[in-house]
Amino acid sequence: MTHPPTEIRTATAADVPVVLSMFDSAVAWLTAQGRTGQWGTRPFTGDAKRTRQVTSWLDGGGMRIAEHDGRPAGCISVGPAHDYVTPATEPELYVQALVIDRRHAGHGVGRTLLGWAAAEARERGAGLLRVDCYAGHDGRLVGYYESCGFTRVAPFTVGEWPGMLLQRRL
Repeated sequence: MTHPPTEIRTATAADVPVVLSMFDSAVAWLTAQGRTGQWGTRPFTGDAKRTRQVTSWLDGGGMRIAEHDGRPAGCISVGPAHDYVTPATEPELYVQALVIDRRHAGHGVGRTLLGWAAAEARERGAGLLRVDCYAGHDGRLVGYYESCGFTRVAPFTVGEWPGMLLQRRL
């Protein structure tokens, strides 16, 4: 199956509400499936903590927006690893967040953004791309990252939230 091209651009302040809306669509989709462990059931829009989180990704300089058919379809943020994972022992780039607007699911947007992150890591001289994700429920998200070339490094928990650290050698 071929998909129309996805363009990736640097995020701007105007994208913060757009990214919050992408998370809202993902939360609604997960909730409809009874999969509430990842992000809960509440929309990100209107949540001050979530707004600060997305704004911090923008301020960090690593937030990119994927546009599919000319509309914002996904977001990735790269930068330093989260403090709850074991630090890398070599130069790396860390995927801090990845979200796809559910209206654009199945069009390869996530894979395109992860491909951009791998190229960005190489350009920065890093031979390692790492990401962490929700590892609860049926593990489908871990499986998604494995299908994108990542391998499991170690499980972890933040409170009661089960996660998996994954890496991809470049």
